[in-house]
Amino acid sequence: MSLGDEHGDRTNDGFGGSGQTRTRLPGTPEDVYGGARRPVRTSRSLIGVVGVVVLLIAAIAFANQGGGSDDASGDTAKSPESAPTAATGVRPVKGEAGGIPTGYAQDEQGAQSAAANYAAALGSDGMFNDERRQAIVATVAHESTLATLQSGFDADYSADFLAQIGLNADGTAPAGTTFVNRTMPAGTKVQKYAGDTADIDVWCVGLFGLTGEKSTKPVTSGWFTVSVKLQWNGSDWKVLETSQKTGPTPVTGDNPVSGSDEIADAVNGFGGFTYAR
Repeated sequence: MSLGDEHGDRTNDGFGGSGQTRTRLPGTPEDVYGGARRPVRTSRSLIGVVGVVVLLIAAIAFANQGGGSDDASGDTAKSPESAPTAATGVRPVKGEAGGIPTGYAQDEQGAQSAAANYAAALGSDGMFNDERRQAIVATVAHESTLATLQSGFDADYSADFLAQIGLNADGTAPAGTTFVNRTMPAGTKVQKYAGDTADIDVWCVGLFGLTGEKSTKPVTSGWFTVSVKLQWNGSDWKVLETSQKTGPTPVTGDNPVSGSDEIADAVNGFGGFTYAR
């Protein structure tokens, strides 16, 4: 399950804006957003395209003649500016507490890395078990809000809620099923940063449900944005508050839906990631 039961105001607004990506689907006269498809290239223009490609390859080969290894120091002064969608940043943190990366730098990148990792942890299946949930919240929460967050999450993951989604009282899946709850950050965005406080949005896709032939809660995916308010505690970023809203949601692809057993095998066979820029 995602962080849908988080605390704080919720809205259904996506990011929107001029940076939206237009997606064209094959075999349709117009894309789903109403834009016309590009005309098919003729063979006459193919020669020009090949010429451009050749020049591009030559330019890349020339640029690579300098050789040398990547600078691991994180200094980007000598590097060209990367695209907005490219992965960026210095090496991830080395600290860890309860399987959650800790010890982030006191800068915007450190705050983004902390928010992404904390969103993944708070959106994991561990939150459905009392002992594991308390350990996760204790790791990510700021001391000033620890008690409030603990009590709030305990109320969210009540016995009635667990029964409603088909889980046992201890948060485990019934025999013959596999419980799936995984949050995977796709990107982060700094909303506010003031040195010792930061408001970070984490765009995520989540998986939630129960596999198994008798399951009435099949595994589904959903897109959402987790807003995380962080405060520097003197040595690391910690969570003050979280909230969630739906989207931005891309167009669903035309991949065939996998069977329950295949989903269970994938969840058990593919481990989740921690996240840092």
